[in-house]
Parts: sequence; C-alpha cells; structure tokens
Amino acid sequence: MTTPSHLPADWFNRSSQKVAVELLGCTFVRQVPTDTGLETIRGQIVETEAYEAGDPAMYAYQRKTPHNEVVFGPAGIVYIYRIYRQYHCFNIVTDRDGLASTILIRAIDLEKWPSYVPPKKEKLERLGAGPGKFCIAYQLDESLKGTPVHPDSGIWVEPRSPEVDRQITADSAAIRQTTRIGLSKGTDIPWRWYLENSSSVSKKIAKVKQQTLDLDID
Repeated sequence: MTTPSHLPADWFNRSSQKVAVELLGCTFVRQVPTDTGLETIRGQIVETEAYEAGDPAMYAYQRKTPHNEVVFGPAGIVYIYRIYRQYHCFNIVTDRDGLASTILIRAIDLEKWPSYVPPKKEKLERLGAGPGKFCIAYQLDESLKGTPVHPDSGIWVEPRSPEVDRQITADSAAIRQTTRIGLSKGTDIPWRWYLENSSSVSKKIAKVKQQTLDLDID
C-alpha cells in the first residue's frame, strides 16, 4: 500500500501565521476507529487561526504547565483542549522547539458524511463548520494530545492538489484575512484566514484586514 502524500513535521516548523495561510486548501485526514474497523475521513481545510508566544489569547501565554507543555515542543504535534466544558479545539504545534506556537483549524469541508455521525438536518458542507463541530465529525478529543501529525498515527494533512493550489494562488481574493473570533483577548489581532468561496467557513463576520498570500514572516 502506498503511503499518502502528507505534510511532514518540518513543514510546520515555521511561523504559525505562515502555516495557517498555507494550510487553506489542504486536506485533513483521520482514520477513525469504528466497530467495523478504521474509517478514513477526509475534508478540505477552509478556515484557520494562528496563535503564538506573546499573544494574550494564547493558552500558553503566561507560563508552561503540564496541560499546555505540548505547545512548547517540536512542530507537527497535535494539541487539543476543551472549551465550554463540552467542545474541543484542534491545534497543530508550529515553529521551533521551545516556542509556544500553534494553528487552530476552525473549519473543514468534509468529502462525505461519516457513518458514525447520526443524520442531521444540516447539510454536509456545514458538518465541520466550526472548531467544535469539526472535532465531533472527526472524533477528535484530548486523548489525542501529543499525537504526531503523520499517516502512521492515523492523523495527517495532505498538501493542496495542483488544481486547488492554482485556484488559490491565481486569485488574490481567494483567501480572506480577518481578526479572530470567539475570543475575549487579542480580538484586534488579524490572524484568522478563510477561503472566501467556501460554504463551510464557520462565520464570515469579523474585522477585515486586506489579505495577502505573501506574508513577510521570518
């Protein structure tokens, strides 16, 4: 069996902002354990946010703790935390070892309805439209914290297809950059990006900043 093309850990070893932009259009894949075996769930990443050291909205802003120490580790590792005591948020650690830096995947456009998710009135395109909904659809929770993002772990990211890459890079308005949403701190930091034409974006409301694909970030 040929191993699927995937983004290696080194790909995530860059600025969270750079990674957040370039993840748009990539495919998030997870092999979910079910009663009948592994079910592979795939979907296009359509909305992301960046967080890094010095950011007041960063969960590791004040200090390293046993709960958040993963975000200080090497890039390409899963970090999941719970919000409102019931929903989860899925992050991937970015940048160099020792620096708290992550990207949050806010929304996914799933390719098909998972067999283990009960039928709902909403459309397939809205099944992963938000960080909590995305985690429910992909069965992602805190037990996966510290997992490498790699096919061997059953969680990985595939690069944009050539067609999707051409569509995004050829259209200067394909990606919208805005302030982040759902926060009480760092609300003016414009580190949220989404695919403008996607129906799976959680919300298309926020303080808008003129988008750019060529971020000048070291």
